Amino acid sequence: MSNLADTIVAAATPPGTGGIGIVRISGEMTEAIARKLLGSLPEPRTATYRAFRGADGHRIDAGLALYFPAPASFTGEPVLELHGHGGPLVISLLVDAIVAFGARRAEPGEFSKRAFLNDKLDLVQAEAIVDLINAGTSQAARAALRSLSGDFSRAVDALAEQVVKLRLHVEAAIDFPEEEIDFLSDDALLSRISDCAAAFNALRDNAAQGRLLRDGFQVVIVGKPNAGKSSLLNQLSGQEAAIVTEVAGTTRDILREQIDIDGLAVELIDTAGLREDPDRIEEEGIRRAHKALANADAVLLIQDATDEEDHELHEKLPVGVPITIVRNKVDLTGEPPGRLDDDTVNLSAKTGDGLEALRERLGELAGYENQGEGAFTARRRHIEALERAAVHFETGRTALEETRAGELFAEELRLSHHALGEITGAFTADDLLGKIFSEFCIGK
Repeated sequence: MSNLADTIVAAATPPGTGGIGIVRISGEMTEAIARKLLGSLPEPRTATYRAFRGADGHRIDAGLALYFPAPASFTGEPVLELHGHGGPLVISLLVDAIVAFGARRAEPGEFSKRAFLNDKLDLVQAEAIVDLINAGTSQAARAALRSLSGDFSRAVDALAEQVVKLRLHVEAAIDFPEEEIDFLSDDALLSRISDCAAAFNALRDNAAQGRLLRDGFQVVIVGKPNAGKSSLLNQLSGQEAAIVTEVAGTTRDILREQIDIDGLAVELIDTAGLREDPDRIEEEGIRRAHKALANADAVLLIQDATDEEDHELHEKLPVGVPITIVRNKVDLTGEPPGRLDDDTVNLSAKTGDGLEALRERLGELAGYENQGEGAFTARRRHIEALERAAVHFETGRTALEETRAGELFAEELRLSHHALGEITGAFTADDLLGKIFSEFCIGK
């Protein structure tokens, strides 16, 4: 990123036309720019109606000005927010005027990065801003808000504190080499090791649920033409998202719909019917279907319950992806809807009978459990760092049990603590920061 000593400016509202547009300024020159732009510096934390004027004195717009002196601001620096009209041209002229006064345009995530570097947010909280903006369900939004409020960070810090105390216990014993030490007879140490292992397991489980809430779960619907794939998509999504006809091969492209299963965002992908000798357009749809299958978290294989020979596709599906067989059209066969076994569901995409059983199956496939008010969001980066921390802990624990070498255990605990610190940003490489904040919106 560019020089963090610069004063930066950006629109904080998304591109497009709206009733209100917000421009945010942060940095040492904020007060000087405010005086030039507004005529005087507004009272701190008080919404004041002002005219916004460029360097030539001409009025660009008028609206509310909010000034937040350092360090009591989002970034920890002097911050000015201008709430004007939301036309793209108005916003552009206002940003241009502020640049002319000495600011530069902010890069993606630069406001949040400054908040992190000035200890206003830790890294998990900064990432939660994006998660809250992009939340696909109300449960995911609440979980992101809890991460933004520090729930996940406090859980990581509490575990890190347990690791540190355990490390201090071991190192204190090592400092007395003249005494014969049997770590495995130290009940207090063994109790701390056990408590720490349980804390690792609990946080890993919660983080896995948090990642599901953030990333969602992708399910690809496949089957032969006219098996009822599009009808099932429409039933699950509650709308006529896909065209349904009696003509085989109606679906030629990928259709995506998102549904909410107890707070989990599930993306359903309807694909072209898989069959031999398709026409050229349908062939492209089938190619895209196979591409979607390669990235699927789970597959719904739709079979026509009235067609006893509709069982050929199972062997052509990717290995390692959970497959649920959905026997459709049981309203025509007279079979009862519902679960036949763990991997098979009877239903009618026409009437909706058996649909709830399928929704329950999707929740099981995702491994999702609604944690209510205790949930928080997590990312792949968090999961990987947590796994590394757990591996170091278990490696040290094994070394202690097999060799009684406290030094090895202490070193693995140090590495475990470092890995946990990467989650919140206590230990973070600059290249990782650049990667994380480059994913943010400009103005965030």
